[in-house]
Amino acid sequence: MQAFRTTTRVASAFRTVRGPQIVRGYADSASEYQYLLVSRPKPGVGLIQLNRPKALNALCTPLILELNSALRTLQADKTIGAFVLTGSDRAFAAGADIKEMKDLTFSTAYGADFIEAWSDLVTFLKKPLITAVNGYALGGGCELAMMGDIMYCSQKAVFGQPEIKLGVIPGAGGSQRLTKAIGKSRAMEVILTGDNISAKQAGEWGLVARVFETPQECLDGAIAAAEKIASFSQIAVKAAKEVVNKSQDLGIREGVEYERRVFHGLFGSKDQKIGMKAFAEKQKPEWSNE
Repeated sequence: MQAFRTTTRVASAFRTVRGPQIVRGYADSASEYQYLLVSRPKPGVGLIQLNRPKALNALCTPLILELNSALRTLQADKTIGAFVLTGSDRAFAAGADIKEMKDLTFSTAYGADFIEAWSDLVTFLKKPLITAVNGYALGGGCELAMMGDIMYCSQKAVFGQPEIKLGVIPGAGGSQRLTKAIGKSRAMEVILTGDNISAKQAGEWGLVARVFETPQECLDGAIAAAEKIASFSQIAVKAAKEVVNKSQDLGIREGVEYERRVFHGLFGSKDQKIGMKAFAEKQKPEWSNE
């Protein structure tokens, strides 16, 4: 949950990065949110841009609550099949807002379940979420990026869990998701040293699915993938996401049995009939999402 202000070196690094706010061309002209820009750049795709530029998208409770609200609204929209979450080309999210945390006590943090809402989107979001990371994704920003189902980044992306430098540890799932993504030894090194992960390392270690040359290519790639996913049966996509996520909780035998039950269940959907009939007749399926 490291914020961008915590070290002079990181702040200086941010100041050296320049360029346009990459998703501004996609954003709606009006927004009901203070810290987000929400748009629909392609059919079936909901795009959310973190929009707290003066703080380099440092995460705070009001921003997270807006993000959860926006995702719930888009999830309820039957015309939306997948989401993309991004920041700017300077920072996906530079961390958590240290000003919000520095004076907390154990009783206030524990009693109020501080940052619990940060994990809400993982539990309620049933449609696929692609995170497109450009610039810094540190601390809470890295944790938020890892909450996506698929992560893309550009070559200048930088990941890290530097909470150890503040006398704390990751608190929004960083130690758990990073370990599952890159393995115990590498995750332990990153978390205990506070060292950053380059885009090249993120690609080689399996933290991200793809590394793009430029921020715009990263965003365009994420939107294209979301559009492709949204073109399929929402019932099948939801089931596919569910069984892949279940693999993180179950052993291989239990996981295969769970997958088989969900597979069998899809034979009760209209889209299974539509999809297989269209394939047999060499036609394009027209999904009912039922």
